[in-house]
This record gives sequence, C-alpha cells and structure tokens, in this order.
Amino acid sequence: MTFLTPKAQALTPYTAGIQPKEPGWVKLNTNENPYPPSSKAAEAIRGANLDALRLYPDSDSNILCEVIAGRYGVALENVFCGNGSDEVLALAYQAFFAERDNILTPDISYAFYPVWAQMYGVTAKIIPLKEDFSIDPGEYVNSNGVILANPNAPTSRALTLAQVETIVRNNPHAVVLIDEAYIDFAGVASAVSLVPKYENLLVVQTFSKSYSLAGLRVGFAVGSRALVDGLQKIKHSFNSYPLGMLEQKAATAAMLDTDYWNETRQKVKATRDKTIGALRELGYAVQDSHTNFILMKAKDEGHAKGLYEHLLAHKILARYWQKPRISEFLRVSVGTDEEMEAFLQCVKQF
Repeated sequence: MTFLTPKAQALTPYTAGIQPKEPGWVKLNTNENPYPPSSKAAEAIRGANLDALRLYPDSDSNILCEVIAGRYGVALENVFCGNGSDEVLALAYQAFFAERDNILTPDISYAFYPVWAQMYGVTAKIIPLKEDFSIDPGEYVNSNGVILANPNAPTSRALTLAQVETIVRNNPHAVVLIDEAYIDFAGVASAVSLVPKYENLLVVQTFSKSYSLAGLRVGFAVGSRALVDGLQKIKHSFNSYPLGMLEQKAATAAMLDTDYWNETRQKVKATRDKTIGALRELGYAVQDSHTNFILMKAKDEGHAKGLYEHLLAHKILARYWQKPRISEFLRVSVGTDEEMEAFLQCVKQF
C-alpha cells in the first residue's frame, strides 16, 4: 500500500550532486564558489540582533530588494526575492506555465526543469540544441512560454543579449524566463537591461554562485510589475516568509561588496580558462565556457564514466550523466588553482 498520490508516485525527482560528509574531498560537482563569502556578509550575520529571531522576517525582503533594484537600475516593484533561485523558478512555473502546453525549452539544460514541468502539469515542447550545443533563437517562436538557462547548464554556452531579445520579441504574448544563475561568469550582458522594454520578460538570478552563498539559499527575479505581482500571489499561497532575517542581511551585505564579488569571479574565470587550456593540451575536447564549470568530452567512446570513477576513487568529485548526447562528457566545477591542479594530475594518470 502506498500513501502517495498518483501524481507523487509518477514524479521523477531531481538528483543533486554528491555532498560528501567526511573531509578530504576535492568537490567539483555542484558548481559552488571555491572562495568564501564576503567578510561583510559574515559581519552582517555576526552583528544581527538574534533576539529578533523570535519574530517573523520581512515577508518581501524589502531592504534586499532595494539593493538589487539599485544595482540593476530598476524599480523596487520589479524585484522579487525567494528561497534560492530554485524556489523562484518553481513559483514561476506555477504562476506562468502550469497546465499550459507549447512551453519551449532545450533538450539539454538544467535537470530541474522537467521535474517542475511534471509536477505542475506543464507540457513542454523540447527543442534540441544544435550539434555544438548552441541554441538557435529562431526556433523559439510563437509559444505559450519559453524557459532558458543563459548561460546554459551543463553545456556552458551563452546567448548574446541581442539573441535573448530576439526570443523575447518573438513571443510577445508569452512569458520568457531567462535563468541567469551563471551570468556573472559569462562575459555577456544580463537580460535585466531588457526588462523595462518587455513586460513578458522574467530574469532569475542567484546568490549561490558568484556570491558564495549557496548555503543560505537566496535567489531573486527581475521583471515587470505584472510578473512580480504574479510571483507574489503564488508566494503568498505557498510560503509567505521565504527568506529568514539572517539570509536577508547576509545577501544584502554581499551584493553591496562589489569589490570582493568582482575579485572572486575574476579569479574563477582565470582558473577556468587556464584549466581549459591545460585539458586541451592533454587532447581533450572542451567547450568554451561562460560559467564557473567546464564541460569536457572523454577522448574515447565509453571513457567518460571510467574517468568519472577514476576521479571518484581519488576523492575528486565531478558530474556525470548517463543521458543521450552528454554520456561522453563530464561537467567539472571550477575550484581553486590548487584544486584544479589536483584534478589535472588525476586526469593525466587516467
């Protein structure tokens, strides 16, 4: 006998990367930032009035939203904060895509998208990536909604701002959601600049990657007043207090510390590019990356899983999927220079 509903029984959950409990691992499997958060974020937590934890936090994260609005040059009414970008995305699925068909999304992208589609009755129209894993904007037209990660994961490819605008313009009566979890490593402009021009554009970002706050779970969306109101309506039907007081304070301090944010993301990009060059010298085909991870192809057919297991045996975690089109690839998060050197030495041994 099962107590699950038929819908719950049918779900295929998202599979997260391994989170080792013991020390000594080189963790390159979940695209976390290898550098600590801003010291100002830590100070904000230490300096918080802990007596206030008996009270509910600001439901709308107004101070944090004001800082985000100032950073991106939009109005406060255009910003929405949630418990990690995953919650923001899930709320967007419910608000704009649930029970609808002809929702366009790539065949290779963030593995949570099909889970939410299944959970919220979204009939997705899957658009295959091109042979080089790029997205053709001309294929994203006349839909009831578009969901794209830009840069895309796990491919690490990015659309230009002009290409994103083409997609938004070609779907005037549908919400176009651009998931920019990795935009701060991309070298291409954020689509947030297009929000004042297009009422149907929603841009989602996270504090987990470039701000080193994955453990706090803070995400946000920037969109028109109509879209933000839609997210608020779903939020208040599900979880009215998504961000705790400490999360709001730390994220606010982290976003204001632009010098540290820029320093660490530039370090990640430099290590990424150096690692890509080293892998190519070893004979591996590696995608140009616009993210804080690398997608590398095994030298020989069937060797990707063996390389993954070889790394695992040496306490180095990467990500491998036994899925069509990417079963010959590993996704490797960018760590510190020392961590990437350990990774490269292990690859050489293999």
